[in-house]
Amino acid sequence: MTPMHWTTLVDVPALAARLGDARLRLLDARAVLADPQAGAAAFAASHLPGAVHADLDRDLSDHGVQGQGRHPLPRADAFARRVGQWGIGPQHQVVVYDAGDGSMAAARAWWLLRLLGHERVAVLDGGLAAWRAAGLPETADAAAPDPLPPYPAAGFDATRIATAAEVLQRLGEPPGWLLDARGAERFRGEVEPIDPVAGHVPGALNRPFTANLRQGRFRPAAELRAELEPLLHGRAPREAVLMCGSGVTACHLLLAFEHAGLGGARVYPGSWSGWIADPSRPVARGAA
Repeated sequence: MTPMHWTTLVDVPALAARLGDARLRLLDARAVLADPQAGAAAFAASHLPGAVHADLDRDLSDHGVQGQGRHPLPRADAFARRVGQWGIGPQHQVVVYDAGDGSMAAARAWWLLRLLGHERVAVLDGGLAAWRAAGLPETADAAAPDPLPPYPAAGFDATRIATAAEVLQRLGEPPGWLLDARGAERFRGEVEPIDPVAGHVPGALNRPFTANLRQGRFRPAAELRAELEPLLHGRAPREAVLMCGSGVTACHLLLAFEHAGLGGARVYPGSWSGWIADPSRPVARGAA
């Protein structure tokens, strides 16, 4: 059988055909921002056979870190241990899914694994909703792969991460280097249901992550490239920084870029909630 080498998206039929493969590992990253317990509860009720749960707050963030937004990055060594506990090693193909479109929080888990250097990781396009629509099996069985030692990595790849200091330094650049994945009303500062300050980083352009989807799945790569590439204003993707509210849906926008063949953009994990943690940083409101 052809080796699995999925690095962005995988569709339901392709995953179903390899279910039970000893080289496959499944991560259930379902999360609900308003209810931190909801993801684990949904996993306990039913999940893909063989999956383990990756919790946004416990596993994909470190809430002991201050000033870095609502979902600070976990420590690389702690995340490497967790990945090993999930039974994932460099030899495995990982597929991450959430309830639907990948934004809560499959793309976040996908990005963190890439930061460790694990390239064979993909998001299930359409998530559990697409799996269920196909009538495929689920289970409440908690059986999981045998744990392994910590994932062998020297740490997170810093070349894939943008910092607040870099964003501050680049504020004077012409638009196209900083893209914000939040909804348009939040970007403009008209509403702010989560963070204490409304608005956006001066010079940012708005690209809501929902614009990359159609009926809960990613739009075709060519369509996305035709819309995303012009936003860069002639820059190479590696010069672009992606952000959102707390570094979660920014990963979804990154996945759209990678799916579109525009590889190399970086995520600012603190994002808006991290930016406003320092009141001296400037805030803009209104359209870009």
